[in-house]
Amino acid sequence: MHALVGNSVQFRFALPDEALRPLVTTFYRTDVVCSPRAPWLDDWLHPEWANLRFMAGGRAQAVIGAGELQPCPPFAVTGPTSRAMRFRIGSGHSWGIGLLPLGWARLFAGAASDYADRFVNGAADPLFAAFVPLADALAASDGDYGTELALIEAHMERLLAEAGPADPAILALHTALFDPDMLTVADLATRLGMTVRTVERLSRRAFGFPPKLLLRRQRFLRSLSRFMLDPSRKWLGSLDCHYHDQSHFVRDFRRFMGMCPTEYARADKPLLAAAARARMAVAGAAMQGLHAPGGQPAVGPAA
Repeated sequence: MHALVGNSVQFRFALPDEALRPLVTTFYRTDVVCSPRAPWLDDWLHPEWANLRFMAGGRAQAVIGAGELQPCPPFAVTGPTSRAMRFRIGSGHSWGIGLLPLGWARLFAGAASDYADRFVNGAADPLFAAFVPLADALAASDGDYGTELALIEAHMERLLAEAGPADPAILALHTALFDPDMLTVADLATRLGMTVRTVERLSRRAFGFPPKLLLRRQRFLRSLSRFMLDPSRKWLGSLDCHYHDQSHFVRDFRRFMGMCPTEYARADKPLLAAAARARMAVAGAAMQGLHAPGGQPAVGPAA
């Protein structure tokens, strides 16, 4: 566990027990205090895997991609994303559970692609009924960090005991996506000993997107992660080696973040810049989308 305190926000990340690490990246709590003159903190969340968020004692608004901000339900489920989530958060605290693709596949019967680039009210969707008791317990809690973390850990342990069997193909595909030398879907199919069509079906079901888009997303996140951890490197010093040139990176940046790199660099990031450093200290990866598959330790800022 690690805590990082700024003027108005505190992040705390905790790794799950060993048995849960192939399914869950981290448990994380955010505590925000806003001044009466500025009741919201605004930021952009980069593309990532699925997350469950519990706004116990807090409030938030969000939109994935273009559009107007919408109120977030107290128990929000965000599927895997390929576009930035613009969000604002007010005073209060919230909890999150980051899910790896294997975690989604074992805990939920629905395809990840059905929830890609969207968030839903988890209390109203039958697919997430197993987490409603946890949402209720957190809402009724007194806000103590240790007590609430214990509630989450105990609930996840119970669900793990009831979860379906692990599909080794999901871990194999995630491990291949994690390899920066995998450049094409054909490379993935060869590594996995599958047809391209089989890889595409598996990718949509457990990861939410076609494998070609996921390879592109991973390359982008590796570059963005380096910049977030050390902005002094500038963009040219952060680019993944597989980018042909800076214009190639700019096209990807617009696709995934909805803005150009210069706009992003100039924008205030009151939450995500600090969260990246805090998460790196605990999980070895600045972004949930770069968390090593299968609960393996991440290595370095691009891991």
